[in-house]
Amino acid sequence: MTLKITVLVDNNTLIDSYFCGEPGVCYYIEADGKKILFDTGYSDIFINNAQILNIDLANITDLALSHGHNDHTWGLSHLLQHFDRRNIELKQKKSLIYHPDALRPKNYQAKIIGTNTTKNILSAYFECIEATKPYPISDNVIFLGQIPRNNSFEGKEPIGTTIDQNNNSIDDYVLDDTALVITTSEGLIIITGCSHSGICNIVEYAKEITNIDKIVTVIGGFHLQKASDEVLNLTGNYFNQQDLDHIHPCHCTDLDAKIHLAKYAPVKEVGAGLQLTFPS
Repeated sequence: MTLKITVLVDNNTLIDSYFCGEPGVCYYIEADGKKILFDTGYSDIFINNAQILNIDLANITDLALSHGHNDHTWGLSHLLQHFDRRNIELKQKKSLIYHPDALRPKNYQAKIIGTNTTKNILSAYFECIEATKPYPISDNVIFLGQIPRNNSFEGKEPIGTTIDQNNNSIDDYVLDDTALVITTSEGLIIITGCSHSGICNIVEYAKEITNIDKIVTVIGGFHLQKASDEVLNLTGNYFNQQDLDHIHPCHCTDLDAKIHLAKYAPVKEVGAGLQLTFPS
């Protein structure tokens, strides 16, 4: 069976490919007989883009969240409205997989940047699965859970604040940030949201839990926006040491970072509407 990944939302669109983009992320993944949505972007454009591509989101089996920021979760309310308009019969709830911190309030200064859909509403449509450890969505697709932050240059700075279990405001290190890893006959495919935990940390953890070193590609946000030369060099050197075919940096990876990384690994273009196929 062929593995297929469709980019429903990205900051960019592709030349002569007429889809809408926004600063957000949403992927549709067909693997192992599953139809998996990874993040939902900021608005409803993932639904419109899916319809153009003849993808029926009413048929998804699973939804996974990379973390709880608005550019990855605010499409949730639109998805529920889509289900409601379609009169989807919930004889068997779809699975919603996320780190438990992903639904906590998140703020950046005076701005709300966390999800705007509460767990009690989500529970009406989904079986909510909170996972801090790796969680298998299918035979070959794994939700990584909380990513160990083992290197010295990634995931060290907070992004705004969140609320802890005692309802205290604390610095938010986005511990809910995670990714998906897919095992194939050719190696690993790693799909990230924003990589707040560090793109190198994510790749290392994916290799560790699968016991596979060969990487086909890494696609998603690398959290390299206005990154220092030190971080870019360390990240580039890391990828240069990997057994990988190419990388697809996008979303929160700016042009300077893409140009820099291209010195170390083949960089492929990403945009809304992109469809990638791989042997499973």
